[in-house]
Amino acid sequence: MQTDGLLLVDKEAGCTSHDVVQRARRLLGLRKIGHCGTLDPAATGLLVLTLGKATRLTRFLINAPKVYSGTIRFGVTTDTYDAVGKVIAEAPTGNLEHDDIERRMLAFEGVQDQAAPAYSAKKVGGVKYYELARRGEEVPRASKKITVYEFRPVGRLGDDRIEFQLGCSSGTYVRSLAHDLGGQLGCGAHLESLRRLRVGPFDLAQAQTLDQIAAALESETSPLPGWVLFDGIPLPFEEMRCDRQQESRIVHGQTVLVRGSESVEGDWLKLVNHRQRMIAVGSVVEQIGSGGVVVVQPRIVFR
Repeated sequence: MQTDGLLLVDKEAGCTSHDVVQRARRLLGLRKIGHCGTLDPAATGLLVLTLGKATRLTRFLINAPKVYSGTIRFGVTTDTYDAVGKVIAEAPTGNLEHDDIERRMLAFEGVQDQAAPAYSAKKVGGVKYYELARRGEEVPRASKKITVYEFRPVGRLGDDRIEFQLGCSSGTYVRSLAHDLGGQLGCGAHLESLRRLRVGPFDLAQAQTLDQIAAALESETSPLPGWVLFDGIPLPFEEMRCDRQQESRIVHGQTVLVRGSESVEGDWLKLVNHRQRMIAVGSVVEQIGSGGVVVVQPRIVFR
């Protein structure tokens, strides 16, 4: 079994993203495993794990846009903004209309400021927000920019619930969108269920549950289901092929002159050798003229 690459996991409800990483470590006998974007315990769906030397690429993959499906329940507000929280308010929903819900959902699309929920794992001074909230202490309301690419209903309103599809930037709190939507409609709402369908170029259809992965390991299935080879990891920037002389310089951390690049100063580049093996990730430190000639400094070198 290869130990460097990505493992696409279909996370089940009831466990944290950290739980998934810990079990994957035991199953694979690897310590160096990370993940590219947390899912709440009640949420299910795609969790991208980075293994071995691919953990050094987590910083480039974690910011990929996400796609979700889920269900919003109207008329009931909870302190955590989802179904696991304590009900803090209930309101009649008799005046709800599908067209009004859809119009307000569409209005969320675009760039906006969003504050993390009080009951979240975001930290301040090393303390998680939910720890402050449980102690009855004030929780900071600092916000950050997010982008909602798509937020629309799927199907019709029924039993005070509506299913939805959401495309958004990394770090978006979906339960906050559900909570805010309920506030705008005047009846309150919470996120009843959530399933992640995509992370950047990766699709849930490619993923397997940890039980399925464990069974494949036991039967010595190769390649492992949900596995993405290290050299085949798609990164969100330009890929450039290097010759043998350039490769020799790169593995020693020296700058190289690259021709035919569309990148500009400050951009990242994926550097591969003549065998299409990923040898480094570098950044453009200088542009020479306007003909696509750039100087690249290796930043992360894979020997």
